[in-house]
Amino acid sequence: MTKSSRTSKNASPTPPSEQPAESEVAGKKPRQKASIGRIAAWVLLWVLLLITLFPFYWMLRTSLSNNLSLAGNPGNPFPVDFTLGAYKRVLGLATTEESMAEGGSGASIDFWLYLRNSVIVATLITVGQVVFCSMAAYAFARLKWTGRDLVFGILLCALMVPVIFTTIPNFITIRDLGLLNTHLGIALPTMLMTPFAIFFLRQFFLGINREVEEAAILDGAGHIRRFTSIALPLTGSPIATLAILTYINSWNEYFWPLVVGRAEDVRVLTVALGVFRSQTPQGGPDWAGLMAATLIAALPVIILFLLLGKRIINSIGYSGTK
Repeated sequence: MTKSSRTSKNASPTPPSEQPAESEVAGKKPRQKASIGRIAAWVLLWVLLLITLFPFYWMLRTSLSNNLSLAGNPGNPFPVDFTLGAYKRVLGLATTEESMAEGGSGASIDFWLYLRNSVIVATLITVGQVVFCSMAAYAFARLKWTGRDLVFGILLCALMVPVIFTTIPNFITIRDLGLLNTHLGIALPTMLMTPFAIFFLRQFFLGINREVEEAAILDGAGHIRRFTSIALPLTGSPIATLAILTYINSWNEYFWPLVVGRAEDVRVLTVALGVFRSQTPQGGPDWAGLMAATLIAALPVIILFLLLGKRIINSIGYSGTK
């Protein structure tokens, strides 16, 4: 027996208490020292966040103030003479005497009528775009026909055309169709399809596995069945994202509804807020009431984005990498 073998046999093993546990070693992560650049980036993000949220806070602060007291305390960061009177005026819950006592301008706003009109118009545009744009996007992505890529390229060029250039032709068309001051007239120009929506959905339809579609063809499925049974179920998330984005954009639209929807019975919230601002039968504008109405009008889209914002961002990012 060699000397080395004797030494190895006589060597006593290291006590378990002195051996470091593997879980402890694996669980330890090296601490990253915060660099100056990282700290500066976080500070910049917080500053941008505060700048973004400040208008919403100021709307809330103004809406909770007494309109008579606002002029004397323009720089006060907190509600001036706290009251819910502005919300009562906007929702039609305050009498004329109560409204005038808190500095209301005497202007009236039929909030529920305008809210209904906004919901109708936004729903028409959203449903129309989802239906027609999904069919067009499927045709560009999965069907083979002469000139497909050329037509798609021309369609994408429409993204570079300013909306103002198409306003007059669209207005003349809506007027000739007799659709002025109607919900359909407000929704029609963007109800059928838009280049962005087609491009957005096409990127997801391109990602569908060809083998799945070929198996459906062997089973005798036509274009319509493949579209409804395969393409739509596999792209449910991006279609929902498109619907949310379209609804938000339609809800916030101002210029086109102002041009073709001047009648009060079809007036949407964005236009109604502008009219409410300009009505001052008893003096100055009712800034508290205007901010209360604006905040209530913005709540639906704010809630939508807070609940589904991550899905929207992920879907847009995925479409850009295809």
